[in-house]
Amino acid sequence: MTVLDYFLALLSGALLALSFPRFGHPAFAWIALVPLLLAAGGRLRAGRPMSALRAFTLGLVAGLVYFVGTIYWTGAVLRTFGGLAAPLAALAMLLLALYLALFPALAALVMSRLARGAGARALLIAPAVWVATEYLRGSLFGGFPWVPLGNSQVTVLPVAQLASVLGVYGLSALVAYVNGSLAYALVTGGRARVAAVAAAFAALTAVGGWGVWRVADGALVREGTPVRIGLIQGNIAQDDKWNPGEARRIFTTYIAMTRDAVRRGAQFVIWPESSTPFMFEEDPAGAEALRALAREVQVPILFGSDEVDRGAAAVRLYNAAFLVTPRGETGAVYRKIHLVPFGEYIPFKEWLYFVSPLVERLAEFAPGTSAVLLPVGPHLVTTAICYEVVYPSLIRDAVAAGSQLLTTITNDAWYGSSSAPYQHFELASMRAIEQGRYLARAANTGISGVVDPYGRVVRRSAIFEQVGLVEEARVLSGRTMYARIGDLAAYLAIAVTTVALVTIRERRRVWQSKSTI
Repeated sequence: MTVLDYFLALLSGALLALSFPRFGHPAFAWIALVPLLLAAGGRLRAGRPMSALRAFTLGLVAGLVYFVGTIYWTGAVLRTFGGLAAPLAALAMLLLALYLALFPALAALVMSRLARGAGARALLIAPAVWVATEYLRGSLFGGFPWVPLGNSQVTVLPVAQLASVLGVYGLSALVAYVNGSLAYALVTGGRARVAAVAAAFAALTAVGGWGVWRVADGALVREGTPVRIGLIQGNIAQDDKWNPGEARRIFTTYIAMTRDAVRRGAQFVIWPESSTPFMFEEDPAGAEALRALAREVQVPILFGSDEVDRGAAAVRLYNAAFLVTPRGETGAVYRKIHLVPFGEYIPFKEWLYFVSPLVERLAEFAPGTSAVLLPVGPHLVTTAICYEVVYPSLIRDAVAAGSQLLTTITNDAWYGSSSAPYQHFELASMRAIEQGRYLARAANTGISGVVDPYGRVVRRSAIFEQVGLVEEARVLSGRTMYARIGDLAAYLAIAVTTVALVTIRERRRVWQSKSTI
């Protein structure tokens, strides 16, 4: 393996990491895969095929840089709040990044196999290969769909509208297609080069032009029924959240901010994840005070609070969201489905013995089983708790069940001022475009805000400020194409990749059989 191969893999990893906030820019994504495609395709070796191991290693290097650059903050979280020593926290972060890097490594391996049989033309299949492996990353073993390639474009609104048709994986395919076309143009010449660049330009222009029209038309912001939402960002320090000495201050802060939001016109108030300094169903006095608040202000209040279920054979702890109606009754309870690895449960903990301090500190949660419709007046609303908003299928299932407004509650205090709160907000924003719904987000320390169905941020808070936002959203009933077809782009990518691999293998088998005659 040459130094140049390593350099190209490292460059791709760095460009991928720089495609996402807080320190990156979406423009990097359009060229991020080119170096890796050139290296893994073996086109710089004057026709010499690259071994499977070499291609896999190059993809692993690129993926490791990609994910260390985007999830570096997990180490600080494990050290500060998980009780791990700094070296162990860094090791845990690297192991997670290394696992995630297996998927770009698999993509590089597949590309090298295709290039061996199809030459430079294999680069044109790069979108399918990348999306297939990216979808697997978001699905296997519960999945970890953090910073998929397509999400880098969520703030590039004309291009991002493609997500309303094909979802974030369709956006990933478009970005990977441009990368593959550029790589193809670099290793070919003449008409083939011109055609590749022209086709990529035409595709990007068509998508962007349609996206400009869709955003300008703005039909969805004129439909449905308006509702003014109060988002309460209490800005409670993580060290204070479960300090008994701070419980009264925390609760009275949320009560006062709720009253203020209602005075400013809020018709529906949302508190963040785990916002009550007590378990709602386990503290009768605290629960009654919150119910009395709802009766006083005469608006529904959605808030996060842990829930204990003693009805099963074993006692179960859930990260839950409760809706209290204007009558002070519990309107619905949603239990978080996708739990945070190393935050709410320890995956493979029998193997990860070195994180024992974290295991001892962690109260493991049980996962919920399904989306729950929350009645807000005559309308139906759903919520996602923290990290699970990054799962496209979960939000799609909620809309299919009848959700007219998306909400998400989170506590991002864990992440400090790292890239995580900014990445998290943009990952949530993609769900609004995919589903053609307003999304309201209440975060303990930020970023709170409202995103319209086109991905435009109507209003947002800064991190680490105490603020109550009151903003208008609309409850909507229509469904986007993506809401109807789901991740068809990813399924097609898997099918195309599989067919391409089988075809190349059969061609090699036929060629080898002929050569022995």
